[in-house]
Amino acid sequence: MGTSKGSVAPPMAYCSGYSDDIDVIREGEYPLLKDTTYLDHAGTTLYAKSLIDSFSRDLTGNLYGNPHSMSASSQLSAQRVDDIRLRALRFFNADPNEFDLIFVANATAGIKLVADAFRDSPRGFWYGYHVDAHTSLVGARELAEAGSRCFVHDEDVEAWISELGSAGREFPGLFAYPAQSNMNGRRFPMRWCKQIRRRYADTDNRVYTLLDAASFVSTSPLDFSDATSAPDFTVLSFYKIFGFPDLGALIVRKDAGGVFENRKYFGGGTVDMVLTDVNPWHAKKQTSIHERLEDGTLPFHSIIALDSAFETHRRLYGSMHNVASHTQFLAKQLRHRMAALRHYNGAKVCHLYTAPNSTEQTHSQGPIASFNIRNSRGMWVGKSEVERLASIKNIQIRSGTLCNPGGTAANLGWTGTDMRRHFSAGMRCGDANDIMDEWPTGILRVSLGAMSSKGDIDKFMAFLAEFYVDNPPESLLVPLMGDVSLQQPSFYVESLSVYPIKSCGAFRIPDGQRWEVRREGLAWDREWCLIHQGTGATLSQKRYPRMALIRPTVDLEREILRIACGDTHSPEGKALEIPLNRMSTNSITTSLCQNSSKPSTVCGDKVILQAYTSTTVSNFFTSFLEVPCTLARFPPRSSTRSCTTKIRTQNHGLQNPIMPGSFPQGPSSSPTPTRQNLGPILLANESPLLLVSRSSVNRLNESIKSNTPSNSPSSKKAVAADVFRANVVVAENLPTAERPYIEDTWESLDVGPEKLRFNVLGSCERCQMVCVDQYSGQRGEEPYATLAKTRKLDRRILFGRHISPAGEGECLGTVMVGDVVTPSYDNDS
Repeated sequence: MGTSKGSVAPPMAYCSGYSDDIDVIREGEYPLLKDTTYLDHAGTTLYAKSLIDSFSRDLTGNLYGNPHSMSASSQLSAQRVDDIRLRALRFFNADPNEFDLIFVANATAGIKLVADAFRDSPRGFWYGYHVDAHTSLVGARELAEAGSRCFVHDEDVEAWISELGSAGREFPGLFAYPAQSNMNGRRFPMRWCKQIRRRYADTDNRVYTLLDAASFVSTSPLDFSDATSAPDFTVLSFYKIFGFPDLGALIVRKDAGGVFENRKYFGGGTVDMVLTDVNPWHAKKQTSIHERLEDGTLPFHSIIALDSAFETHRRLYGSMHNVASHTQFLAKQLRHRMAALRHYNGAKVCHLYTAPNSTEQTHSQGPIASFNIRNSRGMWVGKSEVERLASIKNIQIRSGTLCNPGGTAANLGWTGTDMRRHFSAGMRCGDANDIMDEWPTGILRVSLGAMSSKGDIDKFMAFLAEFYVDNPPESLLVPLMGDVSLQQPSFYVESLSVYPIKSCGAFRIPDGQRWEVRREGLAWDREWCLIHQGTGATLSQKRYPRMALIRPTVDLEREILRIACGDTHSPEGKALEIPLNRMSTNSITTSLCQNSSKPSTVCGDKVILQAYTSTTVSNFFTSFLEVPCTLARFPPRSSTRSCTTKIRTQNHGLQNPIMPGSFPQGPSSSPTPTRQNLGPILLANESPLLLVSRSSVNRLNESIKSNTPSNSPSSKKAVAADVFRANVVVAENLPTAERPYIEDTWESLDVGPEKLRFNVLGSCERCQMVCVDQYSGQRGEEPYATLAKTRKLDRRILFGRHISPAGEGECLGTVMVGDVVTPSYDNDS
């Protein structure tokens, strides 16, 4: 395993050996980085524009056929594949007389190919793996009939190696480990491979070595010039190095190739003859290891693209040594700056997860920084919040267990019992259960690549400083209320909105029209949704912001739902009409309302929806969103969903004067779950209705403008109340000053002449969906960025209140714009 030139990259190593300054390279080769800070190179690095141009010229200038033929086009493909295979071996200084290279889909496919061969051994095999292994390495243990062992510490591996060969083995073994942890960048000793090999005189039942080099090769040279020190099997993915093509490789030491003689399966192109009658027989190819293992037609176009990738990488960066030097220089800066980041009280902001006794030398640490964040009071910040905020600032990072379950659990201190308990409590890979038992469930990761720059580091550190470095608390506390009577009826309904189709545009209820309130919320609210035709998943503005431009109108007189698509300023656009009445029998309705029950997921809940099977309906939405989808409706009287118990109340208390809009600090402010009045809901996220205050929106906009940096070329634009997608917007009619965030203290409210009662369930936890402009369908960074600074309580960003109508029956009453709103407060007797 090679290392970069010098143990620690000196300042002049930045871009050393590159064809140009990195900023020049980025401008010409990576135009998509213009407004984006990409820090997930361990997931995949980025491909250069000239790589794609070169590959395109290659394809348009040559005719390539299936290699399994004798035609001229086929032979050209076969020749290119052979040449590129040799070039790939030489890229890793692997002598083709000592090694063979098998093209596979990715590193995982290479792991499975090796594990399957060992599984087919007549006596099975034993499997050992390091705790810091990628999930794909861990999965091979399920094939080891002779048992398996997870090595938690390096010392355990060393002790085990020292005992190898002292007694005869009845079956072969396989020991697997990563060259570099994809979780924290820690690098592991290559010498283990040679030490294990030396313990055996025979080859029948020895322990073989499998190295996962996917993370390592992305930024460092892999050197197999000494074949005696190399692993028996090495897997890697080329897109980790070049960004494209999506292709992997398994590199095999030829003296370990006998393992594959036990492999039972064979595919097209790997055999010289096959008999398929009553006496089945086949003859495997014997000319090379790769011919016996590359089943079926190779992805020859991707392999041909690899030639352009090698050439482009060499032209831009010179060598992997240069890339290693460049990324190590940046990684050292990044880790030092993160470690130095402090809150006003001196507490550390970032908790870094590094290798034990790690140094900044390239042989022990790759260009990866894994971490979690704590606030000034020592509370952990949820990984999902950080990733969401980074996303709206156009910073791409990674969070979770990072496909490294053992390494993540070990670094976080979780035991197997803990993890099983978390699973029973609902935790799943990729979910937003960020903190359990007051401890993180996952890790944040920043990883660098060949085209990373100092500017990337500066932008990321500025992001951390803006959102996660706590400043001293305000010395002046302003009372929230003053002497105004809390019972004075000073609020009214400014606007009412229903969202007939979940995540689509609002239908604003006209002034003067009373609107029915049901136990599930306002009539016709979130009764429909759009579902993906392939997966059945419910579509959301989080992923498809153009859904905001799908605008339904409820026409009660004609009993139809009229749906238009497009910007409100555009006169163009088609419309679709859907009957409100499920039992309508006119001819148009019949063609539109054929439906089939289809399972879907709404906010984690499994629901059965009635999907419209008409192509007229599906084509209408598919053509606008450019995603295969159709309309679905919640079945009548079949709601099994109810307000989530995750909704929490905040007993702020008016006795403790605080800054308007802020939350009290300390344990007493911890929200407690509300378990009463949890009525039924249809396709809403958490509750029947959502309420926001005009005064609070105004205060938020003041905060947005005040947070605009003085050197900003233009002030930030105020956000409309529509971005919060509330059903009810209340306003104040007092001649005195507005009272923003007073709704945080409401326990219930009576609306209109009927005194229709609504219970307050808790505050609404916000995500980056509020950054979608409901009139243009474009994403921005506000108001989420400002909410994260001004409206965060115990890891949750809150704005608006969940409410639920009280009472029993199908229709509970009506509400109208202009109705008086009379709240009751948390401390009312």
